Amino acid sequence: MTELLGPAEIRVLASRLGVAPTKRLGQNFVHDPNTVRRIVAAAGLAADEVVLEVGPGLGSLTLGLLAAGARVQAVEIDPVLAGALEQTARDRGAPEGRLTVHAADALRVTAAQFRPAPTALVANLPYNVAVPVVLNLLAELPTLRHGLVMVQKEVADRLTATPGGKVYGIPSVKLAWYAEARPAGRVPPSVFWPVPNVDSGLVGFVRREPPRADVPRADVFRVIDAAFAQRRKTLRAALAGWAGGPERAARVLVAAGVDPGARGESLAVGAFADIAAAANVPASLPE
Repeated sequence: MTELLGPAEIRVLASRLGVAPTKRLGQNFVHDPNTVRRIVAAAGLAADEVVLEVGPGLGSLTLGLLAAGARVQAVEIDPVLAGALEQTARDRGAPEGRLTVHAADALRVTAAQFRPAPTALVANLPYNVAVPVVLNLLAELPTLRHGLVMVQKEVADRLTATPGGKVYGIPSVKLAWYAEARPAGRVPPSVFWPVPNVDSGLVGFVRREPPRADVPRADVFRVIDAAFAQRRKTLRAALAGWAGGPERAARVLVAAGVDPGARGESLAVGAFADIAAAANVPASLPE
């Protein structure tokens, strides 16, 4: 039976490895077994699921995933932690042959590195790179069907925001390109070592098809970036630089069925895809 790590075990293990959590790597280690069980249960893993875990640290969540029967592909940028994870799993009675550790940067991994291919992402993500990591993994690993990530509460709110909300922005729209996201709960600072000065939030997601298949993702993301670079401006003004002037921006917006006087914060991801598609078909633009 796999034994999870508690506060005392976390500190003993860290001391033995000579590890001190660093802000540079965004390291806050979960030391509460009940929180680990809660995350694993909320992830909704199928039998024998292949889970990608980013930033396993000392192994708290890794052990919970292994205990639930998952196969785990763990990506850890800290070489000391990466080198110790398999031994920790053995010492805590985890099933053999179900953990593969990659000493790598999650912002630079590719699908070819993972065999078998991961089907779920479950991770306590470093606060400082959470959004780019999620977006990069969804782009690079089309086999990821669903996931549950723990991030700073403010980031969780942004990732799950809907059009018209105050925190709706670039992370909200880009995640929506890949998946339907939902808030999945709050996590208090007290379950971490060291204790962060903010709450954390759980974000669940299920992959879906992009809103349009006839326009490249990169084109859509350029529209999103331009629209929110000056979020208080109308789209006619905010997209002027991207479109080659405010008049052409207005024509593209009209062709896409979008009000040039609207703001980016009011649009769902499908509308941004429509704008990118309209710009790619000059003949469709009104004079």
